Amino acid sequence: MPRQDTPAPPRPGPTPAAVCVGESMAVLLPDRPGPLEAVENFRLSVGGAESNVAGALAALGVPTAWISRVGDDGFGRRLLAEVAARGVDVSAVAVDPHRPTGLYLKEVGGASGHHHDLGPGRSRLHYHRRGSAASALSPALLDDPAAAELLTGARLLHLSGITAALSDDCLALLRALLAERRPGRLVSFDLNWRPALWRERDPSVLPPLLDAADVLLLGADEAEDAFGTGDPAALRRRFPGPATVVVKDAARAVTALERDGSAVTEPALSVEVVEATGAGDAFAAGYLAGTIHGLDQRGRLRLGHLSAACALTAHGDQAELPPPAVVTALLDASAADWAATRVSAAGITCPALPSDRARAQ
Repeated sequence: MPRQDTPAPPRPGPTPAAVCVGESMAVLLPDRPGPLEAVENFRLSVGGAESNVAGALAALGVPTAWISRVGDDGFGRRLLAEVAARGVDVSAVAVDPHRPTGLYLKEVGGASGHHHDLGPGRSRLHYHRRGSAASALSPALLDDPAAAELLTGARLLHLSGITAALSDDCLALLRALLAERRPGRLVSFDLNWRPALWRERDPSVLPPLLDAADVLLLGADEAEDAFGTGDPAALRRRFPGPATVVVKDAARAVTALERDGSAVTEPALSVEVVEATGAGDAFAAGYLAGTIHGLDQRGRLRLGHLSAACALTAHGDQAELPPPAVVTALLDASAADWAATRVSAAGITCPALPSDRARAQ
């Protein structure tokens, strides 16, 4: 059958150094806390792990492309426009005339006393992605000229476990991408464990995928859920293949463990959290941008922490980093000054920063 897809807009800017592959969706955000039946209005936004990472990488000075599929509908057009507006190359995103763009709704807990209210500080995502355009991603992508050109020139390919759960074709694409090793190309893989996606699929397909990456990113809590342990040393033994295994222990610390047994641990920054959505993707982008820019392991971890902290202090999935001079000062700060750093929506305070260089938001 001839290919029905239509291409996205032509490529802007320089050839991307990084390529992120995976689904993104339209998002409906409620205008108030409480159960969905009590919500009067929703605000349209977009979200998705791989496009979040792509946008954050672009903001960190890494030319980046996002490859996926969207429906030939308003949600798909909105998604393409917003991701492109973040400076991301979307030239290899296919527009599917038969399948819709995926959608999810966010439910935010409140104090209404309603029987179905999740309660203050809690939230839940409701996904409507079965049969989405992105679920039709497959190894045929490798034969698409626009995608093949981007993948050939990329120094970094970023994937996640979400894609493996979407369909057999998506799983086959990940296997093909991980099997196609190219000199000079780093492959990163973020577990991004989503239990709801695996209820009707076999999660035993995940470990071989994770072990085939060069850089493996894991949350300690999600690894505990998926593999029975969140201990960094145990996870390093469980996945001997990657050159580096990065284990994120929530708001406490992140440890990067090398194949030779060496490890670097960097404590998280103190953050006044506004919204947690997108922090894991921001950390991944910061760490990977640090890798591309040639930072040492501690610098990569710090840039990941800083990116995540900025996402935590902003509404939505994307956040603006402080000016380059502030970033450099924080990356070079002593251990004591780093530990004393505080990040909030109002800005960053750190003994290593003159007061006039703290970030204002």
